[in-house]
Amino acid sequence: MNSCCLDLFVLKYTLSKETVDYLKQPTFDIWHWEPNEMLSLLEHMYHEVGLVQEFNINPITLKRWLLCVQENYRNNPFHNFRHCFCVSQMMYGMIHLAKLWERMSREDLGILLTAAVCHDLDHPGYNNTYQINARTELAIRYNDISPLENHHCAVAFQILSNPETNIFANIDKDTFKRIRAGMTMLILATDMARHGEIMESFKEKLNAGFDFHSKEHTDTLKMMLIKCCDISNEVRPMEVSEPWVDCLLEEYFNQSDREKMEGLPVAPFMDRDKVTKPTAQIGFIKFVLIPMFRDCCEEVMVRPLQMAKDRYEAMKNEEDAAKQFAG
Repeated sequence: MNSCCLDLFVLKYTLSKETVDYLKQPTFDIWHWEPNEMLSLLEHMYHEVGLVQEFNINPITLKRWLLCVQENYRNNPFHNFRHCFCVSQMMYGMIHLAKLWERMSREDLGILLTAAVCHDLDHPGYNNTYQINARTELAIRYNDISPLENHHCAVAFQILSNPETNIFANIDKDTFKRIRAGMTMLILATDMARHGEIMESFKEKLNAGFDFHSKEHTDTLKMMLIKCCDISNEVRPMEVSEPWVDCLLEEYFNQSDREKMEGLPVAPFMDRDKVTKPTAQIGFIKFVLIPMFRDCCEEVMVRPLQMAKDRYEAMKNEEDAAKQFAG
């Protein structure tokens, strides 16, 4: 874990009403903000959702914690601090879109937002399959069971174990225990290897009649929400979402190049010789994103996914036609 610089934000940003309103929208353009501005926007979320008040967070500690979180995201093409901000902003947008404060406690909202902020801490840029096949230190430490997600959790609670960066320093032990269990559950749920299991569990609860008074039901909903936020780029407008595909493919290609060099198995969807932007996205949008968002989110978030799928299918048809013409 990187050591944390405990200086306060270099600049204090005053957010306009326009920015504050825009921050709640799924259409928010996350590319226009510098790191210091993203820190200020995250800080605003904690104040606006009522978490600073709920957990009696020292505002200076909140600043230090956010800085420390930022410094513990690596400079990967995709899994970096901007991705953390992107996922957290979408969670904040969902909280407002669905008025979750009417159905959930502030504590639950705090768990959702804080898990989103911490969900990829110290990601090395190589996925679980690589960790396991290469028998890395993380895979050995966590016995091949969600090594990355377990590591993200561990780093999150290492940061919170430092009094200088512990935003939960002023709550009682029982509350902290619940927050720790909740955050761990959500971060571990972001392992896509568990996607089918979590989807199935949520569908069962929907079919039985979803009950906000049931902890089991709300826990599954919270897992679905963080999963949606984690892979929500295609919900955003095309000019915001498409650069993320380039970032992800760059990270995938880095991994597959390394796997080839080390004689490890290579997933076809990561192989630069086999994958294109449309082939990477069409199946993912069709079979993962649309069913998941349809089950647990507002229709306003499903429509852009349908449009993205149509756009990538048109792009693929153009590529196929160009190949045929060249051939």
